[in-house]
Amino acid sequence: MALGRPAERAGCVLPDASLPAGPGAALTLLWLLVRAAAPPAMCPPGDEGCRLLSVADLFDRVIRHSGRIHSLSTELEKYLTPRNNELDRPARKCHTATMLTPNGKEYAQKIPREELTYLILKLLQAWKEPLSHFNQHIENLQELPGESLSKAKQISNMVHELETGVEKVTEKMQSMGIISNSLHGVASSEAAGVSISNEANVMSDSDFIHCFRRDSNKVQSYLKILKCRIMPENSC
Repeated sequence: MALGRPAERAGCVLPDASLPAGPGAALTLLWLLVRAAAPPAMCPPGDEGCRLLSVADLFDRVIRHSGRIHSLSTELEKYLTPRNNELDRPARKCHTATMLTPNGKEYAQKIPREELTYLILKLLQAWKEPLSHFNQHIENLQELPGESLSKAKQISNMVHELETGVEKVTEKMQSMGIISNSLHGVASSEAAGVSISNEANVMSDSDFIHCFRRDSNKVQSYLKILKCRIMPENSC
């Protein structure tokens, strides 16, 4: 990435058309989100391709990022089907089942925006350590193709990036007065993620990725609902 371009030196960003495709796109997304959270700066005179990211732009980026994570988890689940000795046993409860999460758009829309933001961050934090252990575990499974190992590592990295992105969007909303600064307990939710991660470590591979795919879909849905509640003019 050429960090010395005039638009970037001015503290602004380029439109989506300039974003690279492929694995590097996630890192570009994260860099843009971090830059967007910095104090605003003026674009160079006459540079029509430069513009500061709005809150809507930031939401669009984290929503697309979460969508990619969900797609990767869906692809990975195809490789991690239950083994023969697991077919007749009941599925283990997801380690995030103790979290009170709204089922359906109607219920999610009734939750205060600050609480919905907190819930998104809490879900992401609850998966960081389990995903790290999961990656170490499946590296020893010789029957899995290399492509599945690559997807698992990519998912783990992207969850960290998405958490950072959502934190930056949260800071942006707080600085603009869209939500209150009452999310001081978010940092302590790291402890909640660690305390329940042991449950995830004893799940079967198929149950683990199924639970993650379910929660990644929740994160994307909640981000869409949060954006719509903040910007109802989108009619979504």
